[in-house]
Amino acid sequence: MTDQPPAARPLDPPRLVTGGPLLRASGLRKCYGSIVAVAAVDLEIYPGETVGIVGESGSGKSTVLRLLNLEEPADAGDYRLAVPEGAGGNLFTLDRYHRRMLRVQRIGIVYQQPHLGLRMNATSGGNVAERLIMAGERRFAALRAAARGSLAVSEFPAERVDDPPAQLSGGMQQRVQLAKAIALRPALLLLDEPTTGLDVSIQALVLDTLLRLRREQPIATLIVSHDLGVIRTLADRVLVMRAGRVVEHGLTDQVLEDPQHPYTQQLVHARL
Repeated sequence: MTDQPPAARPLDPPRLVTGGPLLRASGLRKCYGSIVAVAAVDLEIYPGETVGIVGESGSGKSTVLRLLNLEEPADAGDYRLAVPEGAGGNLFTLDRYHRRMLRVQRIGIVYQQPHLGLRMNATSGGNVAERLIMAGERRFAALRAAARGSLAVSEFPAERVDDPPAQLSGGMQQRVQLAKAIALRPALLLLDEPTTGLDVSIQALVLDTLLRLRREQPIATLIVSHDLGVIRTLADRVLVMRAGRVVEHGLTDQVLEDPQHPYTQQLVHARL
């Protein structure tokens, strides 16, 4: 592939190239110097499915998410998304331009720290519109309408669309991030500790929004969290990571109700 950008075109709704998983990753590996953050991780996610990853700090779960968001290069592994732009190839081999466009068009992400995903002093509507502009939209009226629509889906109050995230609560900032993430109807949604640091009542509102979005849009979702209650609420399946490896995986209720690996048992019992 070359680094020459193709002409902008309207985005099609997400569609599968095959009837299999939307996401298929195998042998993921990432090292930072002598530290192995992720070692030989395999993962599949189907359209409309939510998969959770749990583990203590340093287990490698957030590194997996960054690899799948194409933020960092993998040291090894194969990563495929069943969307037209990614059909037939390992996404880790894409050049910088095509990685960026795939992230813009097909992958949405909500970070634990809102400043990683938002311009804190731009308007909330402007933050969402920025993603649309990157995809080629230039008409002001269309940008504003689409941004307002996406914010409405995330249950962000319409009267605050011109407020910058720096003036919003943590829960409101997460709603702006979510609106930006889903603005282009991504095939894959990545959630990195989306409720950490929020008050219990605000956590409940964010979880309700995510559950409703899951019912309304068939987005494949990966959520990373240390909160087993969040994982139990949102995830169909769960992977348990320790020291960069998956030590247990299965249906969420099965794993959390009857953990088999000693490490999973420790995690579950520590939350009781």
